[in-house]
Amino acid sequence: MNSAHAAVASERATGIAACLLAATAWGTTGTAATFAPDVSAVAIGSAAMGLGGLMQALFALRGFRTCLPDLGRNWILLFLGAVSVAIYPLAFYAAMRFAGVTVGTVIAIGSAPLFSALIENRIEGSRLTPRWAIGAGIGITGMALLSVSDGGQVSTAPNMALGVGLGLVAAATYALYSWTARRLMRRGVRSRVAMGATFGLGGLFLMPVLFATGGAFLASATNFAVGAYMAIVPMFLGYIAYGIALARIPTRQATTITLFEPVVAAMLAVLVVEERLSSTGWLGAGLIVACLFWMELPKPRR
Repeated sequence: MNSAHAAVASERATGIAACLLAATAWGTTGTAATFAPDVSAVAIGSAAMGLGGLMQALFALRGFRTCLPDLGRNWILLFLGAVSVAIYPLAFYAAMRFAGVTVGTVIAIGSAPLFSALIENRIEGSRLTPRWAIGAGIGITGMALLSVSDGGQVSTAPNMALGVGLGLVAAATYALYSWTARRLMRRGVRSRVAMGATFGLGGLFLMPVLFATGGAFLASATNFAVGAYMAIVPMFLGYIAYGIALARIPTRQATTITLFEPVVAAMLAVLVVEERLSSTGWLGAGLIVACLFWMELPKPRR
């Protein structure tokens, strides 16, 4: 009994660590994009998720043959996840364009745990615990403080309402493809194959968008390097880590842990881009970290 409990705890710890690694990789995207200001948000999103998704499919290619029957039986989940993968980067990077990097990231990532909880509650009948509700409240408060701090872009955003709306679309699709990928894993599809199939098909859907808008990546070596980095590190390696996490922890927990992404983005903005973060912003970042501790520390034994 103790060994079984230790094995479960080890799997959970691995999932949490992999999720934090993914969130850290994703948090670098905003800073990386500042090095290619003449590349549109749509082009960056389609290149990052599209090429990264195709690389994930190649990475999982060897396992497709054995899992093909399972993928065929669950083609609705696969298609729904792939469509969500294709919509997510377009909505996410457009949200940052219209609402500003900080607010766009906050809305897209901060709202995802709520959508994940709603999906699991309505489809799977999972119960929303008071502990989760308190943790989500702490995290959302931190997100709000981070977005309205002096380092935010509320006053200079081109279209705040549209940016917030697109951020909510990004959050919903992020939660949805996370749920469909985990659902495939729970139905017998290996983690690598579930992620490779979902993101590979989503990447194919994004290729026409990349061909139509991605010419700016060839305009300079810097633009090309930014595109390559976005596809390889945050989207390919980051989502491999996320797939490892989804195989070990619930979707709701995984999307909550990724609240760490805006903290990384804010830290890099201060250190690399030399943006200022006010005391309100630092308080918000601290609350997000507190949310992670609250959600992930083991419950005290009675």
